[in-house]
Amino acid sequence: MNKKDEFLKTQKILRLATIDKNEIPHIVPVWYRYATKKFYIGTNSKTEKVKNIKKNNKISFCVDIGINAPNIFGVMGQGEANLIIDKRKVKTIAKKILLRYFKTLENKSAKELLNDTNCIIEIIPEKLSVWNY
Repeated sequence: MNKKDEFLKTQKILRLATIDKNEIPHIVPVWYRYATKKFYIGTNSKTEKVKNIKKNNKISFCVDIGINAPNIFGVMGQGEANLIIDKRKVKTIAKKILLRYFKTLENKSAKELLNDTNCIIEIIPEKLSVWNY
């Protein structure tokens, strides 16, 4: 596995940019899972990011770490977002995402998040840039 893929599998926050109805960027930090060269984000279909993706599925994203050289590394990209709404697929993917952040899904917060998740944003990157200082 290359450094970029290893990095994306170990980091915890992805900044997702969508375009709102007024054509203004909407940027949010999200939890995610990176697998098979795609990103998966659990969310609720009522969120602003989902509403934006329904109108325009072009997105940008950034995952980065560090504030002092030589430990600065990041990946940013552009691509398309698909919305997965099949209940079984959503719950299966959402559990995998949440297990990156919680030791167990029996945690009260994990249960609440899982119950609130009715949609998965699948990001298919089309362009990636990596930086390292």
